[in-house]
Amino acid sequence: MSAASLRTAVVIGCGTTGTSVALALTRAGVEVTLVDENPRAVSEAVTAGAGTAWTPRCPPADLVVVATPPSEVVDTLYSAQARGLGHVYTDTAVTKDIVSAEAELRGCDLKGYVPGHPLAGPDAPGPTAAGANRFTGRPWILCPYETTPGRVLETAAALIELCGAHRLELAPHVHDRVVAELSHGPHLVVAALAARFADSSPAFLGLAGPELSDTVRTAAGDPWAWSEILAHNAGPVADVLDRIAGQLARAAAILREGDDLAPLELALALEEGRRGEARLGAAGHLRTVQDACAGGRV
Repeated sequence: MSAASLRTAVVIGCGTTGTSVALALTRAGVEVTLVDENPRAVSEAVTAGAGTAWTPRCPPADLVVVATPPSEVVDTLYSAQARGLGHVYTDTAVTKDIVSAEAELRGCDLKGYVPGHPLAGPDAPGPTAAGANRFTGRPWILCPYETTPGRVLETAAALIELCGAHRLELAPHVHDRVVAELSHGPHLVVAALAARFADSSPAFLGLAGPELSDTVRTAAGDPWAWSEILAHNAGPVADVLDRIAGQLARAAAILREGDDLAPLELALALEEGRRGEARLGAAGHLRTVQDACAGGRV
């Protein structure tokens, strides 16, 4: 299916991601209907111009996008397929290995479903942070099954094109390892750092520079939403934390030993950090997902 032939879509879940998908599709001329267990969320998304409320009279859509929290994706997918809401299904959950496996165990129609994840940063509560340009220029990862038909992939690719994103295919376990390294593990590290100041006095915190505030900014994310994400990607995230904890423990040991080589050993550790920061900065200038893949390991 080409982008031009994607005419109708159902978006289940009217949070930031779901509403943003709906806004992008509506802008592209797709007829979008919206579903959410919270009628107010649907009403707010409709008011924002994301589409109209779904009714049982709606015919099956070309595409159904499940934009619910990870723990709800499989049940929502199974119910939507049983009700015949559409012909092709995808999701936007930030973890893929457990979701993909549970969909198979649950008995979902895998030949009509391709797991997906648009990388566009963390969600804010509700649709107020949604925007049609939320995915523009960003990677959108698909994790198809070996048996996924070409027409299903083509429909998912049409969604990605209409949202202005770049398609990238990864195995589910690779996807989860990547997001653990780049997002989930760092979020816990930042939260642990920010927790050091939870009970500090304003007079003390007033001495902090803006660099510290910038460093811990992402700790402001919704704790309940993040706890579910982290639990769904437990193994890869734990591996990341173990490695970081080992590095910090080694630095603490160097400082406690206090021998003549301490400055050299610390400098070597800090140099690795400097090199990592430089690599991250350079990656921000890569223009496409293809460039990023060519630049090193995924």
